[in-house]
Amino acid sequence: MHRRWILALTTTIALSASALVGTATAEVTFTHPGVLVSRPQLDLVRTKLAQGAEPWKSAYEQLTASTYASLDWQPKPREIVECGSSSNPNFGCTDERNDALAAYTHALNWYLTKDRRYADKAIAIMDAWSGTIKDHTNSNAPLQTGWSGASWSRAAELIKHTYDGWAPEGQDRFATMLRTVYLPVVLEGAPDKNGNWELIMTDAAIGIAVFLDDHEAFAAAVARWRARVPAYIYLEEDGPLPYPPPRGTKNTPELLIKYWQNQTTFVDGLAQETCRDFGHTGWGFEAAVHVAETARLQGWDLYAEAEERITKALEFHAKYELGVPAPQWLCGGTVKPGLGPTLEIAYNHYHNRKHRPLPKTGRLLEKKLRPTGANYFLAWETLTHANNP
Repeated sequence: MHRRWILALTTTIALSASALVGTATAEVTFTHPGVLVSRPQLDLVRTKLAQGAEPWKSAYEQLTASTYASLDWQPKPREIVECGSSSNPNFGCTDERNDALAAYTHALNWYLTKDRRYADKAIAIMDAWSGTIKDHTNSNAPLQTGWSGASWSRAAELIKHTYDGWAPEGQDRFATMLRTVYLPVVLEGAPDKNGNWELIMTDAAIGIAVFLDDHEAFAAAVARWRARVPAYIYLEEDGPLPYPPPRGTKNTPELLIKYWQNQTTFVDGLAQETCRDFGHTGWGFEAAVHVAETARLQGWDLYAEAEERITKALEFHAKYELGVPAPQWLCGGTVKPGLGPTLEIAYNHYHNRKHRPLPKTGRLLEKKLRPTGANYFLAWETLTHANNP
């Protein structure tokens, strides 16, 4: 019975994703800048900063105090970035992630201050890498490509569409880098890895697609998201077991339970990595929300499709992050909190835009997370998305 259910479900997801590609390719028209942040969003932030309003004031002070915002930042590009498990070996992995975050930080600071030095620094970082990198290798290469590709696409999108000083040949070379070094990898996905991998790769894919005006890649990223989010966050309506990851091999009850860290009791909002640790789980949530936010800027309401999953997951994990002891049925009675600088974008959309009560998530943001900083593939989201309509 379980095997028939899983086979039917996998077939349905595959057919739905296939149908979506044609629909999205035909209908989507890109808005620029439109990767995670838009011009109206950042204009609101500029207004709030001019007023000295919180939480934007503290969030901006956090950005400017970071090393990522230093005008003395020097990029460290590599031709081959080699990243093993847990970035060991680490030949350029940290350097690439940090340079991509620095480029995005400078791009944001350019728009908020209109100081051309920050735009020029972002360009210098991007030009250094686009003139050097050729590949990512070793076991963590797909995830590394996603981490860095997500930040690169945000930085490039903002500079290209708000600044007049990026030479056309620099833009073209950067586009070629994204199209040849990053996009094929992140579109390939990683169905048998823990779910944060594929969601982060999808985050990079949709950002790169918008920057490149690539309708087909955008449609593929949306299709991947629609299939992957239900396989990452459980709802009781899914049935006795979570959905299997699409295109993967976790297609028996035994393999699926092992994939969910040996958890056997499934409740609304539980995630595939909850019993691993909240850090990786937070990355999965954040990447899923990044995709939805970019899609929203392009006229697609993915948020609505996953509202129950995401909001239930936010409140479920916020409860334990705030210190409620885990019951014995959950991860054997022990969870590893540490969601990191996440939740701001999801909270802003579902609570502030859609007026959905999320009391635990709001309390967690106010008590522990604000202002949210920078981490691997996300940065300064209290600044860009807090209370932002």
